[in-house]
Amino acid sequence: MITIFEKIQELDEVPSYSKHEQFVQGIINAIDERIISKGEALPSINVLIKKLGFARETVMKGYRELISRGIVESKNRLGYFVANDDTEQTLKVALLMYLIDSFQEQFYRNFRNELGPNVHIDVFFHHGNITMFETMLDMIKGKYGVYVISPIPHPKTKHLLEMLPSNKFIMFDRYEPLKGEFNYITQEFERSTYGVLAELAETIKKFDEMIFFHIPGSLDPVEIIKAFKRFTKDFKVNTRILNEYEPGSVEKGKVYFTLNNSEIWKILKDCEAKQLQPGKDIGILSHNDEVVKEIIGGGITTYSADFSLMGIKVAQAVLKKEKVQETIPTVLIRRKSL
Repeated sequence: MITIFEKIQELDEVPSYSKHEQFVQGIINAIDERIISKGEALPSINVLIKKLGFARETVMKGYRELISRGIVESKNRLGYFVANDDTEQTLKVALLMYLIDSFQEQFYRNFRNELGPNVHIDVFFHHGNITMFETMLDMIKGKYGVYVISPIPHPKTKHLLEMLPSNKFIMFDRYEPLKGEFNYITQEFERSTYGVLAELAETIKKFDEMIFFHIPGSLDPVEIIKAFKRFTKDFKVNTRILNEYEPGSVEKGKVYFTLNNSEIWKILKDCEAKQLQPGKDIGILSHNDEVVKEIIGGGITTYSADFSLMGIKVAQAVLKKEKVQETIPTVLIRRKSL
């Protein structure tokens, strides 16, 4: 019976192959010819060194490449295993997101399209739950070539993310500081929110009061709350922070600022019932732009990072494997609501 070692050694006859290429292609050939199958253990590094006479770094580098291509996985203290029978697979990516909403969908659609058909993506959602976040990271580490992760603002996050190899990790969406150099393509909340509110200050002050909806302990970025409080103090704007919008409570002379789409729809429904016109009788400001906000209520004023652009840039970073540290600009889009 032909062994994995023989499949690697038979490539000695291919003069163009380096030892590294011989090792990688030999393992792939062994999988293609069903000498070893998905889920089965591969020889240890020490055994391969003894049988093949290869340098330790050559074997380790070969296994690293096979892991990055999603063909092999490393299990802590157990060794290396065949992860995928599809050896044409060039790269396997773990994408860990908050959840799927309209703007996260924009990110995913552009991320998927830019990566192309030969890259496999497994998508996971942590919903801002640190226990789920930790469980998923433990489940996926060592099994993917690249980890694309939207972090949770939590004291445990730094330690959990620093357990991943930095050269295979890309942070996206929210930014969390980590030790050392790491790749990220994220948005920024505090300076951008303050800048947007300052730009809108003259219009906001035409109304009697600005109401911001925020539930303490929610997933809302705390930087937005900080920016809102600083803005109201600096510009002497009458404001209130309420947990949520109560249906039927819309009032003339108010500006409503919300991060929650469902509250916008409720406010607009109440405006129609009370014959109040957004942009004239009340104001509405929303975070994160999407197509429906261009149309509904005559157009909702938003400020947002471009999630389509973020998806494209993260995909390019995955493919190019180059260092990237970038903040996607936040853009104010003024429409009739404010």
